[in-house]
Amino acid sequence: MGHHSTWTWQELLVLLGGLWLWGGSAQPTPPGPTRSPAPQLKFRLAGYPRKHNEGRIEVFYNDEWGTICDDDFTLANAHVLCRHLGFVAATGWAHSAKYGKGIGRIWLDNVNCAGGEKSIGDCKHRGWGNSDCSHEEDAGVICKDERIPGFKDSNVIETEQSHVEEVRLRPVVSGARRRLPVTEGVVEVRYKDGWAQICDEGWDTKNSRVICGMMGFPAEKKVNRNFYKLFAERQQLNYRLHSVSCTGTEVHLSMCTFQFYQGNTSTACGAGMPAVVSCLPGPLFTSGSTHKKKQRQQQQGQLRIRLKGGAKAGEGRVEVLKSNEWGTVCDDRWNLLSASVVCRELGFGSAKEALTGARMGQGTGPIHLNEVQCLGTEKSLWSCPFKNITQEDCKHTEDAAVRCNVPYMGYENLIRLSGGRSRFEGRVEVAVGAGDGDELRWGLVCGEGWGTLEAMVVCRQLGLGFANHGLQIRLAGGRTAFEGRVEVKRGSKWGTVCSDGWTTKEAMVACRQLGLGYSLHAVTETWYWDASNVTEMVLSGVKCAGHEMSLSHCQHHGSSLSCRNTGTRFAAGVICSETASDLLLHAPLVQETAYIEDRPLHMLYCAAEENCLSSSARLANWPYGHRRLLRFSSQIHNNGRADFRPKAGRHSWVWHECHRHYHSMDIFTHYDILTPNGTKVAEGHKASFCLEDTECEEDVAKRYECANFGEQGITVGCWDLYRHDIDCQWIDITDVKPGNYILQVVINPNFEVAESDFTNNAMKCNCKYDGHRIWVHSCHIGDALSEEASKRFEQYPGQLNNQIS
Repeated sequence: MGHHSTWTWQELLVLLGGLWLWGGSAQPTPPGPTRSPAPQLKFRLAGYPRKHNEGRIEVFYNDEWGTICDDDFTLANAHVLCRHLGFVAATGWAHSAKYGKGIGRIWLDNVNCAGGEKSIGDCKHRGWGNSDCSHEEDAGVICKDERIPGFKDSNVIETEQSHVEEVRLRPVVSGARRRLPVTEGVVEVRYKDGWAQICDEGWDTKNSRVICGMMGFPAEKKVNRNFYKLFAERQQLNYRLHSVSCTGTEVHLSMCTFQFYQGNTSTACGAGMPAVVSCLPGPLFTSGSTHKKKQRQQQQGQLRIRLKGGAKAGEGRVEVLKSNEWGTVCDDRWNLLSASVVCRELGFGSAKEALTGARMGQGTGPIHLNEVQCLGTEKSLWSCPFKNITQEDCKHTEDAAVRCNVPYMGYENLIRLSGGRSRFEGRVEVAVGAGDGDELRWGLVCGEGWGTLEAMVVCRQLGLGFANHGLQIRLAGGRTAFEGRVEVKRGSKWGTVCSDGWTTKEAMVACRQLGLGYSLHAVTETWYWDASNVTEMVLSGVKCAGHEMSLSHCQHHGSSLSCRNTGTRFAAGVICSETASDLLLHAPLVQETAYIEDRPLHMLYCAAEENCLSSSARLANWPYGHRRLLRFSSQIHNNGRADFRPKAGRHSWVWHECHRHYHSMDIFTHYDILTPNGTKVAEGHKASFCLEDTECEEDVAKRYECANFGEQGITVGCWDLYRHDIDCQWIDITDVKPGNYILQVVINPNFEVAESDFTNNAMKCNCKYDGHRIWVHSCHIGDALSEEASKRFEQYPGQLNNQIS
């Protein structure tokens, strides 16, 4: 390590060995052995992605493995099945082949257990092999990670003989070994406690396409195999699979046909070499920020499809553009093939999940597509067969969504939370290098006393990849990834983030980078979380747009830190949540209810006290005269997956004498009149709000009301209605001259409360005001139209008569 190092070999080995153990324990383990309640029944967990205590439930009956249909499935069924597998109970179950579709028979359907049965065969069901389901309805279980005491492994099942679940690309070319994302390398599959290769005899581009899709890449490219021939000759390889044959539309290698090697696998594949794949990354993951930005802009300009409402890159509700208007896709027949076309079109890999039932929140506007049935080879979702929608076919409760495979970038290793009561909250700590900027310093390992034991620890560590424990290791100068000078990276240090300017947007990026969903709160004082020995600040001036995948992608001060309040008390913190609300205004109601009222000043004393009039009202000759008000109703819906709750607690709410209730938010909505070029000419001072459920959808119960100091908020599936005849539900346009304008309403303008999507918080309408009357038309949510249509809207000259088209 040069003159900076005072490490002993014992310390290095302890660190390397600890990393190896950590990396090994973090890998998914094969399904646990099970016991059989009856000689002919066996059970196992299968599928992907999953953990050792969850997966698709498979049952061995009549000498054949099969699955269980999710029709009428219950938690009680899952309890019985988890006990079969040796776990004490179930914590949940999954439907619609969440862990992938099984193969073979569907042995059970309409299973109905009480929960206490000793065997699934004792539960009510349609009879063995009697089912009207497809494998798209395969049930899964999530078992409590606690084994039954004294559970005997009397029924050991070698699931690995028929399953391939974990796959990786192992970089071999020296220059690309530790660059992320890994786009090229030898394809390896998890086998027992290590990794094994695939023989490339008969390997074609369709196989490569499947591997690239799993790794998060939309397409494959040709690879130079000459170098890898040298690699194959020099290495002792352990082949696991051969004769792999994919159609190219599979979302996982295990769905392709292949054969396992039997016997001595190290001498297999005599006429071939290990399968090697090279992938093309999507625009978000290409190297070079300028190139990346240019590609992203090009992509956005061409695309007629987008994802909305997801916490991470590559997930969200599917929205498509038709006739210059964005709309959603109905989930009828929505499957992994169609979802993969969407993912690849957007620059990601194949689909991990095809989500139904508005799992990423409900959209708005039209539902453009129904019963989409892609083959999986299409370049665009619009090339797939689909049916046009009718209102009876689908509702927004059936909006389709996707989760795509995305490349591994390692961003989560550069951030952590400390001091919180759960893994979802705490002070934000980030890792930076000890050298200049964010580059960590590499150093040599001295060779004195170097032996086989030390070399084995290093090789294990290199094989498992790097863990984020302040120490990293690489080989340099070798001809392949398997030889070279050992170099260790030391000096990664953790520090806090300055909370100056720390808002929900920055917190959203932090939660995304942590893989913890959305930001519930951006915390600027974290003294009550002081549970870490990290006290040095390493990042300040962080300003994010909100879509970034890492805090390092946001603007920040770099190495020249500047923070108004230093110390851990004022470090930035977050509270993350797996779900978030999503507010939007019902635009048609604004258009239907807008009108002008000339209201006498003697009726506006209360409104003046609450600052609901424009500033010129102070100069008026009270109580004589009047103010001209543009009035309209606003109906604010929560279409997200979590209730919208005010940021301030009840102790901070303010009593408003005029309205006779407490207001829970100081700034909740902005009402503005703008010129076509965006200049503000009038604003409604509708700041303080009480939040409540005025009405809800069917089967949704109201939870919040303002009266009697009640709890305030908006429940998912409910809306808060402020009628046009309520005080302050207006814009004072007394000083506005006749002309063409834009009416703009913005909900949650300061991003005080977390939402899954802030881009739909603004609503705009065209207005024509002739000095006596006003026409309001073309009202729409801010992101509802294409870019081209939005530009036309801004430049619209206004109506020449009162016939609104």
